[in-house]
Amino acid sequence: MPRPQAAFFDLDKTIIAKSSTLAFSREFQAGGLISRRAMLRSAYAQFVFFTGGADHDQMDKMREFMSQLCAGWDVATVRDIVHETLTTIVEPLVYDEAVTLIEEHRAAGRDIVIVSASGVEVVEPIGEMLGADRVIATRMEIADGKYTGNIDYYAYAEEKARAIEHLAATAGYDLGECYAYSDSVTDVHMLEVVGHPFAVNPDRELRRIATAREWPVLLFVRPVALRRRLPVPAARPTLAALAVGGAVAAGGIIWSNRRRRTTGT
Repeated sequence: MPRPQAAFFDLDKTIIAKSSTLAFSREFQAGGLISRRAMLRSAYAQFVFFTGGADHDQMDKMREFMSQLCAGWDVATVRDIVHETLTTIVEPLVYDEAVTLIEEHRAAGRDIVIVSASGVEVVEPIGEMLGADRVIATRMEIADGKYTGNIDYYAYAEEKARAIEHLAATAGYDLGECYAYSDSVTDVHMLEVVGHPFAVNPDRELRRIATAREWPVLLFVRPVALRRRLPVPAARPTLAALAVGGAVAAGGIIWSNRRRRTTGT
């Protein structure tokens, strides 16, 4: 009997056209979580993220920015804002081409797994909206209902690959027959562990690697509101959200702070 298969999708700039976390900046400001000045800074960070790619240096800068921004945020407020504004904020950012791929993989009987360095409070609702079977996402430390500024689990770079391998061992996936999609060179490890890697809207370095390794390159250019494109089925019960209860973090935002405390740098 054939082993089950899965399609693993990065989120930001692969399924949606922006940073999933920074897309909510205006709503976080309206909810009293951030100041107008911080909102403007987050808009600038969004621009840099979109135009400059998400290499390791860029992700370090994003962590630095977000570490200052979200420490002390009320977790319940964040969850409420994300759920209340998901359709108006995220749906128009979803790539039509990504939705088509998800439909095709689902029709072929493959599980849909979203693998993102963003926080689980953002990633899980998006996964439910898309009917994903599982999500792998960053999990932030919470104390007394607020984010402490530390990270419990960081779904980034090599850790994405490790998480996929762990999930494959648990669910019985045949990784040689699985698919993976990402835009960033930081996800090369994630792409390497499957038999069918695809570079989506790749940054310069990932495009170079994809060309050298003869990985297919896909260009997604048509963000479209899901409710105008197709009726999205109710999400199947999530069998395993590998990172549960995290925070709104762009790539494990506070890991750099913890590293400084540990290394003294």
